[in-house]
Amino acid sequence: MAGKTTGIVALCATILLLQAQSVCAVTFAIPSKTGAAGYTYAPLDPAPVGISFEFFTFPSYMTNVTATHQCLANWKNLSGTWPPIRIGGTTQDRASFGAASEAYVTYSVANPADAPMSLTFGKRFMTLAGGYNGSVVVGLNRGKDNIENTIAAAKVAVTEIPNLLAIELGNEPEYYPKDGQPIARGTWNPAVDAASQISWITRLGSAVGRPNIIQAGNWNQAPPEWGAAQMMARETPQARQYIRHYAHHNYPGGSVQKLQSHAQTVSNVRGLFDADVAAVRRSGREYVLGETNSVSGGGAANVSPTFGAALWTMDYVLQATSRNISRTYFHHGTIGNCQYCFWGRYSMGAPYYGATAAVALLGGGARHLAALDNGNSAFAGYVTFDSEGRPLRVLLYNSEYWTGSGSGARRVEGFTLTGLPGGLERVRAKRLTSPGGAMDRVDRGGEITFGGQKFQDGTCVLQGEDRVEVVSVVEARVTLEVKATEALLVYLQ
Repeated sequence: MAGKTTGIVALCATILLLQAQSVCAVTFAIPSKTGAAGYTYAPLDPAPVGISFEFFTFPSYMTNVTATHQCLANWKNLSGTWPPIRIGGTTQDRASFGAASEAYVTYSVANPADAPMSLTFGKRFMTLAGGYNGSVVVGLNRGKDNIENTIAAAKVAVTEIPNLLAIELGNEPEYYPKDGQPIARGTWNPAVDAASQISWITRLGSAVGRPNIIQAGNWNQAPPEWGAAQMMARETPQARQYIRHYAHHNYPGGSVQKLQSHAQTVSNVRGLFDADVAAVRRSGREYVLGETNSVSGGGAANVSPTFGAALWTMDYVLQATSRNISRTYFHHGTIGNCQYCFWGRYSMGAPYYGATAAVALLGGGARHLAALDNGNSAFAGYVTFDSEGRPLRVLLYNSEYWTGSGSGARRVEGFTLTGLPGGLERVRAKRLTSPGGAMDRVDRGGEITFGGQKFQDGTCVLQGEDRVEVVSVVEARVTLEVKATEALLVYLQ
């Protein structure tokens, strides 16, 4: 096959089918084992897909939103590991630790849809986080420039959270001058912020007495100006011992059509992060997307809750993971005022389905991931490998935009997989689909399903019969059809 790194053989002669549909063939050669055929193989974290909770909302998500535990448990059942969570966001830099407070969090707002401008949290906040079985990252305040209060909170976090993975010091510090944060008086730029972070990391790390405890960075503006490489160049040996990994934030935004485009997603991830990730990986540390979602500010009403955004969620996390980004934390904001949230008190969000398809590919014994395409077309393929290096599952994605019968016939793409394991007589597959296409929404009656199943509004309990498609393998190859605005998870074992 010419150009091993592309994985696509262009056979795009269009063939008319019944009901005015059409097929254009794409071929992916499946590597026989990890490391073969010139692809890039990314090692997998046990749970690469995580959730970020806005700081002030975290206690309510855990105690007042029924779906939270079940939605996280669904992923644990697929992967074998509880998904990681991060607690942070804008309100972490408005929050003060109150040692005498007996409440999870205390604040007041004029409207329940608002985020508080100031808040206090107590020890119970950390104890609640410590009750979660997966890894936890806690974001603490740097903006108020009260390091003693932050150290006091960090000491409680270390004591109360058995699965504490890291502490982050400040959220998106590039916006501190705009937000009027005291620490950013006078000159504030990447160099000044880096010096501030390094100073705080050294003092807090020493105070809590634990190495590898800091999630550094946490910027939203693009690297390299606001990036890990520029901060790493200023690290001191004293600070370096406390930095476990680096994090960046990302909200690509745009229309549904732009968002779900595979080529656009590849451009966003690789163009923004490849160099920064490589710099961190060379230092032997991890790089994560510590806070991300479709559109900043809680999402866009006509974009973030759609099935197109669900497909973006799936493709985005797989693309990020394939580029050696260890974990991706999807942000969840104000309850009842959050367009991009995967779940809420009353309704499921379409993006949860896309994230679940990604978890199904990456979990359950998967150890490595490779992208099979070059990222230049609407058609994507990803393959995972088990602990012995054998191909395990493949995800096929047709990102062509389709918005229902009113937008014309729904094209069908034929994806041919070659080089399948010897002795494999058939493959099983689960389809991520919605009959109305990209603009379908769960809260507006969209029939979004993964493997024929849905997640119950308000509880996140899986409903319906598991629908598995079976297709015969002939001479180590199989052809599967994937409609426009649809994905298919294929099981090779």
